Amino acid sequence: MLETVSEAEQPQDFSDGKAIDRINESAIAITDNQIVDDPIADEDSDVVEDVEMSLFDHLEELRSRIFYALIAIFAGIVLCFTFVNKIVALLEIPAQGVKFLQLAPGEYFFVSIKVAGYSGLLVASPAILYQIVRFILPGLTRKEKRAIAPIVFGSSILFILGIVFAYELLIPAALNFFISYGGDVVEQFWSIDRYFEFVLLLLFSTGLAFQIPVIQALLAMTGIVNSSRMLAGWRYVVLGAVILGAVLTPSTDPMTQSLLAGAVGLLYFGGIFLVKAMGK
Repeated sequence: MLETVSEAEQPQDFSDGKAIDRINESAIAITDNQIVDDPIADEDSDVVEDVEMSLFDHLEELRSRIFYALIAIFAGIVLCFTFVNKIVALLEIPAQGVKFLQLAPGEYFFVSIKVAGYSGLLVASPAILYQIVRFILPGLTRKEKRAIAPIVFGSSILFILGIVFAYELLIPAALNFFISYGGDVVEQFWSIDRYFEFVLLLLFSTGLAFQIPVIQALLAMTGIVNSSRMLAGWRYVVLGAVILGAVLTPSTDPMTQSLLAGAVGLLYFGGIFLVKAMGK
């Protein structure tokens, strides 16, 4: 018995133009259905934009970012070295006219390099932050990308405030203590190397200590802690602020340690207020 084959089951003659048109129309319809069924990416979604990069591409990107950051640091150091005498004179102001001695050949030269290095790093810090942000930005969600700009801006402002706080309050308080203590017994002649080691370390350690609210905000954004847990541990924070003030200050006078410990405590409670305002 001969079985009849339906028209749909019969082999198509692709030499026929109508058959080819029907195939094209079917492909277009399938594509349209897929496009309609695909969800439209919401701008507020937290999905990370997929950018396929191999390990070699990541390493190459990291190498280029480090290279540009090093160029910025080198340029900042060279720039600051050309004005190093003015920077040194500015940092000597809190010493209140104390005489500085060069106790070894070339001591001031190496001090100049040290001052230019710290100052150049400070000048190049915006470029360094830019390279860091450019490297981590592709891996962030849209929500994290919107938050990165306020975090970087707030971190920069707090670091500058920390340096100003150390220059205007901490360093003069520490130097006043050392000058007044035994001032009628010994003459105040200081090693210029030891003085700038003390000043530069105190400036940058205070700037880093002022990053506490930024760290609190990051911890709250990741869900590790919230404002209630931060407030519950205030006793440990007070103890930690005293210890941190003793560790970060290169001097042993109680005035400098108390000022830095008080600033750390205020920054911590200010960070709790910030986290509370974020709804965490």
